Amino acid sequence: MADDERPLSALPSPLARGLAFGAIVLAGLCGALIGYAFIDLQCTGNCTTASGIGAVVGGVFAAAGVAVVAVLTLRAMGEWKRIREEELFNDEAQGSTSRRNPSA
Repeated sequence: MADDERPLSALPSPLARGLAFGAIVLAGLCGALIGYAFIDLQCTGNCTTASGIGAVVGGVFAAAGVAVVAVLTLRAMGEWKRIREEELFNDEAQGSTSRRNPSA
């Protein structure tokens, strides 16, 4: 590989990955709270097992839903970044000539 060539990557930045992880954890906590409260409101007496199961199920579903959205968002951001870098790299290789047609 020559010095002027660089590998193109669609890997998102560490900050974006960290924010996505934080969003998934936060969504899991919120889903667990909602699941716990949903079961706790419907149950009378000692319902710790049912409330715990509601919390786990709510947390898993909420975290999984946000994880799907986060992965799709990170992939789209990474692909967009890779395409932009590829276009910039190709423009530099062609001597900074624009491929756009000027408006008449």
